[in-house]
Amino acid sequence: MAVRRLYKDQPESFEFSAETQAFAAAAVKKFPPGRQASAVIPLLWQVQLQEGWVSEPAIRRVADFLGMPYIRVLEVATFYTMFQLQPVGAKAHIQVCGTTPCMLRGAEELIAICKSRIAPHAHELSADGAFSWEEVECLGACVNAPMVQVVKDTYEDLTPETFEALLDTFAAGGMPTPGPQNGRWYAAAEGGDTTLTDPDLYKGKPAAVEAPIAAEPEAPTLAEADAVVPEAATAGVSPATEEASHEHAGRPTGEGRADEEVVRAQPGDGDETEISGSEPISEERAISPVDDEHRPELLTAAPEGPADDLKLIWGVGPKLEAMLHEMGVYRFDQIAGWNDENIAWVDQRLGTFRGRASRDKWVEQARKLAGGWRPTDPDGDRPV
Repeated sequence: MAVRRLYKDQPESFEFSAETQAFAAAAVKKFPPGRQASAVIPLLWQVQLQEGWVSEPAIRRVADFLGMPYIRVLEVATFYTMFQLQPVGAKAHIQVCGTTPCMLRGAEELIAICKSRIAPHAHELSADGAFSWEEVECLGACVNAPMVQVVKDTYEDLTPETFEALLDTFAAGGMPTPGPQNGRWYAAAEGGDTTLTDPDLYKGKPAAVEAPIAAEPEAPTLAEADAVVPEAATAGVSPATEEASHEHAGRPTGEGRADEEVVRAQPGDGDETEISGSEPISEERAISPVDDEHRPELLTAAPEGPADDLKLIWGVGPKLEAMLHEMGVYRFDQIAGWNDENIAWVDQRLGTFRGRASRDKWVEQARKLAGGWRPTDPDGDRPV
């Protein structure tokens, strides 16, 4: 942002007006005790409304009122471009939006009028001291470009002619009506309304009430359904059979399902693939716990010296490493020597991590690590 300095010619002193004094007293009450410095921005703005700009004596007066160092209030006043640090026109300070939408719709013509009618350069007073101007960034009404702002009011949809008329009104001591200057309502289409133009829409007639949609009949209850079973459905049914059918009412049966038998893996297997087929499953394919005879070589205590960092194996984090240590697994060469049965034995003892040893190929990784290889990633290299 541009460097902003105090004006070269400063007044001797500054005092709050009665209105500003009341505003300041009310502003500090909005904040907890000891936090009155939070009112610095609204108080500087009120000072600017009083004088038109913020002078050095005004900055000192605000600092004294809020109990702040002078430099802190100076930092705020010079940082925010909303504060004018030099005298402005007595009747109007014109801020012309120069951002892209306004430039595309005629802001350059408005700036040219400011240069010819007010002063050749921004922040310079007109010959009579009544006007000043500057170019600013977006003023927030792009749909009504081009626009200018005077204090807190915006004047939009300007043309060179309407802008000249605006300046004439200020010069005469009047206050133009803020908003679009071409008669359109806020962001309405520039050429007039294009939708909802049918006069009948605004006659106040209530909309026709549609006939209510008939509610769908509720499904009969089980008792009601039993009461209306056709006689043909019960013909030839013995009392014993009927009693048995009522005994199992509401329970699932095998009728209507596929003829093949579905066998699911035991809970916790990790792999929930279904095995279907009418033939019985062999003992080799059945899932059963792995006996301790397939337990791999384990250590009863941690080896002397530093143990291998098992977290270098992809998929092994601090929790899994602790579980392996508890089992007695501390070294890469232990894992490197596991066979399929050893892996299955370890896998079934990993709790919620069951299946990790085989899925993440721990043995293949451990063989490389035991040979001195180290991954480039500290979390290990994911096996392909």
